[in-house]
Amino acid sequence: MALYLLYESASGYALLHAHGLDEIGQNTEAVRNSITDLNRFGKVVQLTAFHPFESALDALNQCNAVSEGLMTDELRSFLELNLPKVKGDKKPKFKLGLVDSKIGSHIQHVTKIPCESGDFVHELLRGVRLHFNKFIKDLEPGDLEKAQLGLGHSYSRAKVKFNVNRVDNMVIQAIFLLDTLDKDVNSFSMRVREWYSWHFPELVKIVNDNYLYAKAAKFIEDKSKLTEDKIPGLTDILGDEDKAKEILEAAKASMGQDLSPIDLINVQQFAQRVMDLSEYRRKLYDYLVTKMSDIAPNLASLIGEVVAARLISHAGSLTNLAKCPSSTLQILGAEKALFRALKTKGNTPKYGLIFHSSFIGRASAKNKGRMARYLANKCSIASRIDCFAENGSTVFGEKLREQVEERLDFYDNGVAPRKNIDVMKAAIEINQNKDTEMETEEVPTEASGKKSKKKKSKAAAAENGEAMDEDKEEALEDSKSEKKKKKEKRKMEQQDKDVKNSDEQDGTAKKKKKKSKVEDGEDLQSASEIKKKKKKKSKNEDDE
Repeated sequence: MALYLLYESASGYALLHAHGLDEIGQNTEAVRNSITDLNRFGKVVQLTAFHPFESALDALNQCNAVSEGLMTDELRSFLELNLPKVKGDKKPKFKLGLVDSKIGSHIQHVTKIPCESGDFVHELLRGVRLHFNKFIKDLEPGDLEKAQLGLGHSYSRAKVKFNVNRVDNMVIQAIFLLDTLDKDVNSFSMRVREWYSWHFPELVKIVNDNYLYAKAAKFIEDKSKLTEDKIPGLTDILGDEDKAKEILEAAKASMGQDLSPIDLINVQQFAQRVMDLSEYRRKLYDYLVTKMSDIAPNLASLIGEVVAARLISHAGSLTNLAKCPSSTLQILGAEKALFRALKTKGNTPKYGLIFHSSFIGRASAKNKGRMARYLANKCSIASRIDCFAENGSTVFGEKLREQVEERLDFYDNGVAPRKNIDVMKAAIEINQNKDTEMETEEVPTEASGKKSKKKKSKAAAAENGEAMDEDKEEALEDSKSEKKKKKEKRKMEQQDKDVKNSDEQDGTAKKKKKKSKVEDGEDLQSASEIKKKKKKKSKNEDDE
């Protein structure tokens, strides 16, 4: 049966034909040494086809696909073009040798080409990798190394490139530093207590908090100089006036020894360092909370920021935690106890880091294991949502926390909890409504921005108007007074014209009245003459 070898180089795909080989004894040292000899290896393995990559971007895409176990369209066309055709009924008389069995299974599933990946194929491909520049004639010395270096840099850069706000490595470093700071601050605070107790031993029983003790020790300095004037300062530090008075009374009857000024200065400096470390620890905790709200908001809202960060750091990354099943997440952090139990055939641990959650502490002794299993299930869901969701929100984490609360109530009081499918449907609806609200809020913000720009321009113009000089204001007042005078003159002239027009209109009206009277008299005379003529005519007709 013929054997073909597929070699994925930095410059392209190469298909080689290996003939005259026997798998028996190929893992011996003699055969391995023979592969390193080019004369012997070149007679057995020969180049069949080579498909170079078009560009560096194309090489990166092909490399990403091969690393994920996927066959691209270019690789499929290259194989189908250069390998013997596979008929559906007959068994193929060749095999394709590959380094990665994952991509081999994908090629065999899609194209029905039988693939093989084993020690024998790996030894042959090792020889191909060693003598590859001799198989390709057009390659010059150094070209293959440059292509490998460029592809390696671009592949690593593409793998490392991710969202800056979702860098889980920062959370891992922050939680490690937080744990070390807790140990250091605790040990340093005990050292301050022990050191200052030689001078003022009664202060330890009065002030229990380490941070407040360091502040009080720095403020008091020498106990013999402590007077009633310092009581307001002590009350500000401790928050309790009774404790301040108690410290004053204890200082008067203290059994401690006196310290030299140099010793007191060293104690004060060390107390200041402890205070600075405590304040930095508080700032680091706030930073961790903000980073967890960006990286894993649902997991943080479900189980708390510190426990969630410890789970991520122990798993290595948020992606690794999301890949863990809930049974692994449940005992994460208790590996020693697990292997000890497996070795001694004892009881396996019920919880690991998840024990620090408040839900495990609130559960009864008989329900702690059941509660840990249920909480690990919900943490696994929350970590997968945070890892693979595009938009981060705390909706699912809050709903999962409600489910854990209901399950805790069910274990204690027997109240039946809601079904998981109903809770998830409600969470999806809330999340969708939030997305639509965010989209609608983005539109009016643009219009409001334009309005605000107009308002700003008006306000700036008003400010500029207020900032005018007094000379300009006086000039404006003079021009306004002149305009008023001109308007008054125009009004007087118009009134005179109106009076003259009214007189002329009265005279013309009288003339029209006289003319109308004369015309009326003439009309009356003409009408009487016509009547007389008619009467004469009528009399003459009667006489005839």
